[in-house]
Amino acid sequence: MLTMKQGSLWASALMLSACTALPRSGPSTESVILSALSETINAEATLGYQYALVDLTTEALPFLSDDEDRTPATLGVASGPPPEIRLGVGDVIQVTVFESQSGGLFIPREAGVRPGNFVQLPPQEIGRNGLITVPYAGQITAAGQRVEDLEENIKNRLATQAIEPQVSVEVRQKNSSQASVVGAVRAPGAYVLRNSGDRILDIIAKAGGVASPEYNTLVTLSREGANASIPYEILTATPTENVFIAPGDTLNITSELKKYYVFGATGRVGEFDFNDDEIFLRTALGFASGLLDGRADPADVLVYRREDKATLANMGFDTSLFPETSEGIPTVYKVDFRKPDSFFIVSEFTVEDGDVIYVSNATSIEISKFFNLATTITGGTRTVEADIDGLVR
Repeated sequence: MLTMKQGSLWASALMLSACTALPRSGPSTESVILSALSETINAEATLGYQYALVDLTTEALPFLSDDEDRTPATLGVASGPPPEIRLGVGDVIQVTVFESQSGGLFIPREAGVRPGNFVQLPPQEIGRNGLITVPYAGQITAAGQRVEDLEENIKNRLATQAIEPQVSVEVRQKNSSQASVVGAVRAPGAYVLRNSGDRILDIIAKAGGVASPEYNTLVTLSREGANASIPYEILTATPTENVFIAPGDTLNITSELKKYYVFGATGRVGEFDFNDDEIFLRTALGFASGLLDGRADPADVLVYRREDKATLANMGFDTSLFPETSEGIPTVYKVDFRKPDSFFIVSEFTVEDGDVIYVSNATSIEISKFFNLATTITGGTRTVEADIDGLVR
């Protein structure tokens, strides 16, 4: 028979185990603080991530990085002079041959009608074999040549037949020296490059400009099988990234929505899109309908992100404790809304792409959950005792 005393002990044991199993929408602030990386690493308290915990104060604000700080220079390393535009397969050229006096090899049809002793040959396209044909000179390699080099080659071929020949080559159509623009632009297509050189923004302008919000736009340059990407905002703000385009390059303009995530004791939880190039924490919490009265702990608003290693080092963290990674160091920023000046802080703290904002439950809510559960358990215990007594009797 289960005595009243044994039933009470059993209920107490259940209540104790229930303390660690109370439902909640995320980690408690105490567990976040205790598991943060300090002088020692407590790997058992987390899932294996070693993270830094930063109290968001006016002292920390000047050191904070942003998306642009964490984006390395991706195109400027290839900067240099404009590429040399040479003749290529598909270009249409026209050759004109001049002679110093009449009676030479090339007799113009209009001789005696117009001044000058020259003949303009019909336009011709450089074939797939890279050759053109000039009367009395035969086939001559044109693809890969500079215009002045081709003129000199034709002149040398005719030197023994024509009277002091001079040659002029005019490019009628440039079909080989083009770059393509695809994606989120108003007029995608292939555009001819100028001999003086065209930079990335020049080609985007020829394509009518970007068709998506600038803060969501990514520019990818493809050249000879290699790709490099850079946010459009950084491209426009950093002249060294606005490199010259080479023939055969492709620019792919894509729109990549920046997002942040809100969980915990807020009016709305889930995934939120950036609707501007810069979102402050006050705005992000406003979109989430703020903190819930009677549930949220205003002292425990946490922002999770991967922070730049140099940023944490400038704050005084010993970054040697963290493993080397190109993605940044896992960092938790803690905001205390109980302090009257906290709203100034959240008006200066910028939310970044991929940030996770979590608002913890107040301790009183956890206590209330415990007592509700405890009441249910102890009530059930009395019922069990009564049933057992009935069976024994």
